[in-house]
Amino acid sequence: MLFNSFEFLIFLPTVFLLYWFAFQKNLKLQNLFLLAVSYLFYAWWDWRFLSLVLLCSAMNYFAGVILGANENQKTRKFTLIISCVFSLGLLCVFKYFNFFVDNFINAFSLIGIHLQARTLNIILPIGISFYTFKALSYTIDVYQKKLEPTKDIIAFFCFVGFFPQLLAGPIDRATNLLPQFYEKRTFEYDKAVDGMRQILWGFFKKIAIADNCATAVNTIFANNETMPASALVIGAVFFSFQIYADFSGYSDIAIGTARLFGFSSMRNFSVPYFSRDIAEFWRRWHISLTSWFRDYLYIPLGGNRVSKYQVVRNTFIIFLVCGLWHGANWTFIFWGFINALYFLPLLLLGKNRKYMDTVAQAKMLPNIKELFQMGTTFVLATLAWIFFRADSISQAFSYIGNIFSKSLMVVPLGLNLKLYLIVPLLVIMVLVEWLQREREHGLDFSNRKIPSFVRIIIYYALIISIMQFGASEQKFIYFQF
Repeated sequence: MLFNSFEFLIFLPTVFLLYWFAFQKNLKLQNLFLLAVSYLFYAWWDWRFLSLVLLCSAMNYFAGVILGANENQKTRKFTLIISCVFSLGLLCVFKYFNFFVDNFINAFSLIGIHLQARTLNIILPIGISFYTFKALSYTIDVYQKKLEPTKDIIAFFCFVGFFPQLLAGPIDRATNLLPQFYEKRTFEYDKAVDGMRQILWGFFKKIAIADNCATAVNTIFANNETMPASALVIGAVFFSFQIYADFSGYSDIAIGTARLFGFSSMRNFSVPYFSRDIAEFWRRWHISLTSWFRDYLYIPLGGNRVSKYQVVRNTFIIFLVCGLWHGANWTFIFWGFINALYFLPLLLLGKNRKYMDTVAQAKMLPNIKELFQMGTTFVLATLAWIFFRADSISQAFSYIGNIFSKSLMVVPLGLNLKLYLIVPLLVIMVLVEWLQREREHGLDFSNRKIPSFVRIIIYYALIISIMQFGASEQKFIYFQF
């Protein structure tokens, strides 16, 4: 079920009312109801793939039980390995099997050996990358004794299958989210209102901005060979905003929805395009994923506490795996490689943690240096996003090469890109997020003395924008990952 669908507009208030009025007095029934509606939410897309959610949940739950009952290190390590192999095996089969088979065949064809192999007609299950990593974080944390294994199977299955996060995250850690299923939850009006605000802001970013940017981006990338360089620049910039508004919009809706049901989720985006270097960008972009790779891959490899060679190796591993996580295509891997090249000089020079605060903190405007740094970081990120969006690496290089041509100063006439609509909406989003950059989301009005009539005007303006300027219903970009 899509957040931006008519079905969800019926589903959410119905579940909300039943959750708080019919099941509030009994925590176990409340969790069981939440599990049932979460599985209904997922099965609305394709009920057959619900079995994968159940298998992944069951494997990691029983792995946790075994880890909690054993102190023998060999048994514990064997249990962890089995759990990881099973969970990641599901992910690899459904997401990467055909990719690896095709590339294996192509590698042999280069030396004159032509193999015949069949690939599988596999549909990528929505959300598999997210709930797999979510479940694995629990097993690894139990193995490392950062978390006590749960004996409440309903609570654990709820944690893995929690419907706001099931399809595209955030990849909330068990240490944060799972204990919330053990505690009695009471309705908090202020928390629910703030959740509704965040949902509204997420819908605005997704429907009014991302989907309109998508129409222009799709046109430009599909016809990039015949487009002037100026149009290609527009396409690249619009895609940067499209993927941000699309995915951060989903995260806002997910986090706000979870808050409606009394849950606190981790923040997934923190105004990444206001970053002053690429290291700060990666601390602010898709935080739940980047922190997952840091804690469960980069640090176990030695992090930056090893030799310079190993630091370089670890940096490339983390970014290449991050690229591969996003999809079974060399474009994603190359996107990860580019970001590793961006990140490495800062890491080797010890400047990767230079900017830990928010830009222009306690000030209305950035200074010239900060403005230049943000602009440079945005340009670098946008160039990398071209590889992320392109169908192939060669198309991406051709796209970038065509940008640096004489037609850069040509006015892109006749493209029907609706610039008169998209640009003002982008300006509104950027302006709001700049003013709210030190807050949890664009409509976080907590502890701010804003008159109620002003708030109402803002809400109605956003709702009208969504209804008036919203493009046709489109899936969220990260559903493909």
